[in-house]
Formats: sequence, C-alpha cells, structure tokens
Amino acid sequence: MPPVRQQGGRERGLQIPESSAGAAAIAGAARGAGGAGPERGSRGGAAMDLFGDLRRMNKRQLYYQVLNFAMIVSSALMIWKGLIVVTGSESPIVVVLSGSMEPAFHRGDLLFLTNFHDDPIRAGEIVVFKVEGRDIPIVHRVIKVHEKGNGNIKFLTKGDNNEVDDRGLYKEGQNWLEKKDVVGRARGFLPYVGMVTIIMNDYPKFKYALLAVMGAYVLLKRES
Repeated sequence: MPPVRQQGGRERGLQIPESSAGAAAIAGAARGAGGAGPERGSRGGAAMDLFGDLRRMNKRQLYYQVLNFAMIVSSALMIWKGLIVVTGSESPIVVVLSGSMEPAFHRGDLLFLTNFHDDPIRAGEIVVFKVEGRDIPIVHRVIKVHEKGNGNIKFLTKGDNNEVDDRGLYKEGQNWLEKKDVVGRARGFLPYVGMVTIIMNDYPKFKYALLAVMGAYVLLKRES
C-alpha cells in the first residue's frame, strides 16, 4: 500500500482516538465537577415526592377515620331514636342507681322500658317516673292505684327496700303520681351491666378519659 495512505490512515486513526479521549475527558470532568449533583438532586426529588405521597395518604386516612367516627355516632343516635319510637318511652334503657328496689333490682342493673299509653298501670308493676325538682328518674313499684270515673288514673309508688311509700319524694303537696309522670315500665333487665355508667357518674375524670381513649382509638385505628 502507498505510504501516503498509511500515514493518512495513521493520521485519521490518531485523530479519532484523540477526539474520543477528549470527549471522554470532558464527560469525566463533567461528572467529576457536577455529575454527582444531578444524581443527588434526583434522589432528593424522589424523597420529596415520597414524603408528599405519605402526607397525602395520612390526610386521606385521617379524613376517613373522622368520617368513620361520625358514622358510628350517627348510627348510635339513629338506633336510640328508633328504640324511642318502638318502645314509646323517652328513655328506653335506664340504669338502677340505688338499692331501694332490692332484691328485685340491684344497683347497676340495666332496665329495658316500654311506655304504651293504652296499657293501663296496675298495682304491682315497676315503673320509672320523674318528679318535679329531681333530675334523675326513680325506679319503684306501684302499690296503690286510684281510678276516677272519667278514666283518669292516679297511683302511689314505693321502693321494695324502703319502709315507707314515696310521698316524701314527690313535690310538695303531691300525694299521687299520674300517667304523665311515667317515663316507662320495666319489661326486662341485665344484671350489673350498668356499673360502667355509675362509675363514670361518680368519677367524671374517668368518663372523660374513657371517651378520649375511645375517640382516639377510632380515629387512629388503621385497617389491616
């Protein structure tokens, strides 16, 4: 082969590697100088995106738990209103707070009430009644019934564990109760189930702590 082509080939051959080496050197310098910057930046951006996603997920989960708690409360209110309609009593479930009805009922028993106005009150049945000036209803037994000719009924109550009737508990000058004073009539009971209510009434701080724990559990509970 002619020498010129060999030299030219070498020249062309030398020029190509030199260009490659220059490009590689420039690229290496670029990586050395600032190449690590974009790589760290991309990692930082990914971390920020991940943090943002987690924050959005936490917000969505919090909103979900708040709605779940609101649904539980509204469901309980709906059930309570439904019981009022079905039983005819403004307080379908009450807790015995004293021992005045022992041995029939004990402190902490949970009573289930009905209050159908067409059902006449008879001596011997247990009623829950309200007295003017007293905030808490009383659970006692009917011992006397006085029925007038026009159909109006008046009655007298007494606790099974008390020695005297309830005239001392009525408002001043009142000797008989009327049907309008009745909250409900006992139809069944669960023994000692209402002790939690009594404890919460006796210790208000315990009540607030229990409600706070229940609310926090519902709000922070995570689905498995």
